[in-house]
Amino acid sequence: MKLLEMKNIKKSFGDNQVLKDVSLSMEKGEVIAIIGPSGSGKSTLLRCAANLEKINGGDIIYSGDYMAKGAKYANKSTLKAISRRFGLVFQNFNLFPHMSVLQNITASPISVLKINKTEAEKRAKTLLERMGLPDKSNAYPCELSGGQQQRVSIARALALEPDMLYFDEPTSALDPELTGEVLDVMRSLAKAKTTMLVVTHEMGFAREVADRVIFMDKGYIEEEGTPEELFDNTKSERLQGFLKSTLRI
Repeated sequence: MKLLEMKNIKKSFGDNQVLKDVSLSMEKGEVIAIIGPSGSGKSTLLRCAANLEKINGGDIIYSGDYMAKGAKYANKSTLKAISRRFGLVFQNFNLFPHMSVLQNITASPISVLKINKTEAEKRAKTLLERMGLPDKSNAYPCELSGGQQQRVSIARALALEPDMLYFDEPTSALDPELTGEVLDVMRSLAKAKTTMLVVTHEMGFAREVADRVIFMDKGYIEEEGTPEELFDNTKSERLQGFLKSTLRI
């Protein structure tokens, strides 16, 4: 069974139709990279999948359970249960500035999953080891670099043990040196078969790590396939132009 299905999704903001009949699905362990120019609808699609934006048409299904059917949304208890199936990592780190790193990571497992504090802290410290931040438990976000904050954000998302992770341009706010350390963590997650949907402008990451790449333009999926198909053998003139501009080749 597919972890996520989005069928014939439409989304408008006023008179501006941002998504025009977009469909995609995800299998367990799959990494999908969504690329495309600004304004193509890629971040809006991810936000619709995460129920941060309401669709105007289409279906969104998680492991057979409808989040939205014909743009009619499920009841609150169903939506709450579905929301636990995915973790979110945004451009901005969204860490609580008044809370330590450990508190940022353990807050949701304690309040949402009702895990006791000792177990939550044990899990958090294991995640910080995995993120390469074993000595930052007691630090506050203001004491961390942007790359470190983003890695804490990833640990926080993983702490709820979701079925999949959504990344919305996770490195766009970082300088190149810090971008590398975040991408290294994401590579390790991909090797561990973590299911990930990644909106990204990092073409090298998309080529290297993704199982499937989706190119969006003007609210449509213009082309999708393996990295080799899109980067080396695309027949889309629009994608060729985008890659030439992005990669400066």
